[in-house]
Amino acid sequence: MLSLVHLKVLAAVARHGSVTEAAKQLHYSQPSVSHHLSRLEAATGVKLVQRIGRGIRLTPEGELLANRAAEIVGRVDAATNELAAQVGLQSGRVRLAANASTLSTIVPAAAAALAAAHPGLALSLFERHPVEALRMLRHGGIDVALVFRHAGAPLDDEGFRLVHIGDDSIYLLSHQPDDTLGNHRDSAWIGGCARCEAELIAVCARQGFTPRIVSHSDDIVVVQALVAAGIGVATQPGLALRAHRRTDIHATELPGFRRQIHAATYGDPPDPPAVAAVMAALAEAALT
Repeated sequence: MLSLVHLKVLAAVARHGSVTEAAKQLHYSQPSVSHHLSRLEAATGVKLVQRIGRGIRLTPEGELLANRAAEIVGRVDAATNELAAQVGLQSGRVRLAANASTLSTIVPAAAAALAAAHPGLALSLFERHPVEALRMLRHGGIDVALVFRHAGAPLDDEGFRLVHIGDDSIYLLSHQPDDTLGNHRDSAWIGGCARCEAELIAVCARQGFTPRIVSHSDDIVVVQALVAAGIGVATQPGLALRAHRRTDIHATELPGFRRQIHAATYGDPPDPPAVAAVMAALAEAALT
């Protein structure tokens, strides 16, 4: 029979890649971690770890079980928090992941409102891109994911419950006021993450060209600095410009191009009271 403690140990070893680091994270001794791994191998009847020099690595079977273990442990932790929150909003913890532009605009306003209305509710924040945030949500590592997609783009929503909390305009960053995409068919462009670059390519495709992306950065400040230095032009959402705005570049809104902002939870409804309070605060903050 699989033990939750054994699964927690395997998940920690997989996450840290070492018995020593897993022991530190779990506050166990190294022999204790090794003992739990041996017991888990005995229970499953398969080899889960291999000795490589002074270290270890997971076997394919170990990797498979470790992925499931992380999900199981995460869901148990989430259930524990939900049970505590069910008693009321005097206590409880909600873990939220969001990308940089929403984490620096919508989330602080929501956090301030929550602190005033529910001082016993603890909000833990993680900066993550939407794909990673949804993966964490599925595995129980967080309770709420704040994600974006451009209108019409597909989103793997299996098992997720999405609440559309607002739209975010897209802007062209350049040195010219009232600029247009058509002026930059041959310009060098600055791209970002895979999802952001797909959005940029889709925007330019509607104007009949493919952007020549020569530089890459996900950092709001860096992208604007590169535009200011003449390295290239770029697009950024309005929330990014609200978080940081240089005065030596121009931002021109692109009509008809908007990102959709969604707050996502996972599992069967209803949401626990603490999660529901966070979702409501995010929706309210997105309106301001």
